[in-house]
Amino acid sequence: MMEEVTFECDLIHSILKRFWTLRALERENFEANDAPDSELGVGTSKKNRTTSANGNALKLTCELLRVFITEAVQRAAAIAEAEGASQIEPTHLEIILPQLLLDF
Repeated sequence: MMEEVTFECDLIHSILKRFWTLRALERENFEANDAPDSELGVGTSKKNRTTSANGNALKLTCELLRVFITEAVQRAAAIAEAEGASQIEPTHLEIILPQLLLDF
């Protein structure tokens, strides 16, 4: 029995860390511009914690991405075939995306 190919957990973890870092920077910039001087430093311990994910959460995320992308490709291929196209085009993905997002 062949093992299902999935995303590398290290790659997904790197992508998530990058996203979390960018969100933290955006939040800091927003709060620095929005907070009055008297509130600076209040409650910073919780806000300065880094976001992380444990190994099981990363494995689950990788599997969810694999299933999501596999389903998207299969649905887009069915639309392309129904239209007589030999390749999946962006328009095929645009057609299936609303229902795919609702299904997930």
